[in-house]
Amino acid sequence: MSLMTFEPCINLSFDGQCEAAFKLNERCLNGKITFMLAWRDSPMAGDVPPGWSSKIVHATLVVGNTRLQGSDPVPGSHESPRGFDITLNPSEGDAERLFNELAAGGTVRMLLQETFWAVRFGLLTDRFGIPWAINSHGETAKHVVIDRQEGSLYATRR
Repeated sequence: MSLMTFEPCINLSFDGQCEAAFKLNERCLNGKITFMLAWRDSPMAGDVPPGWSSKIVHATLVVGNTRLQGSDPVPGSHESPRGFDITLNPSEGDAERLFNELAAGGTVRMLLQETFWAVRFGLLTDRFGIPWAINSHGETAKHVVIDRQEGSLYATRR
C-alpha cells in the first residue's frame, strides 16, 4: 500500500453568514475566494424557504495550499462547530493582527500570550461561531526540551 497524500479540506457550516465569514477570512488570511454560489443560482433553488435564496450553498476560499469550504445549510439543519479549533501558525509579527481581527465581535477563550511551547498562543471563537487557535512558535520552541520521567512526558524550557 502506498502512502496517502493528506491534504484535508476544512468544510464549515454557517447559519446564514457564510458570505460575510468568507469575506472576513479572505481579508484576514490573505486568501482568495475562488467560488461562491448562492442557493438562488443553484439547481436546488426551490429547496430553500423564501428569504434564504441569497444565502450560500457552496463557497471555496484558498489560503496558500489549503482550501476552506463553507455553506449556509437550509434553516434548521445548522449545527455549531465543537470539539476542534482551526489552528493557524503565523509569524510572531502576524499573530497579534490575526488574533485581533478574528476575535473582533467574537469570544476570546484564552488571551494571546507566551506559553512554554509558543511565543504567542491564544484561543478564540469568531463572530460566526468558528473556533480558532493562533499558535506562533517563533524562537521559543527551540528552547523546549521533552523529558521522559516515570513513564510521562514533560516539556521544560532550557
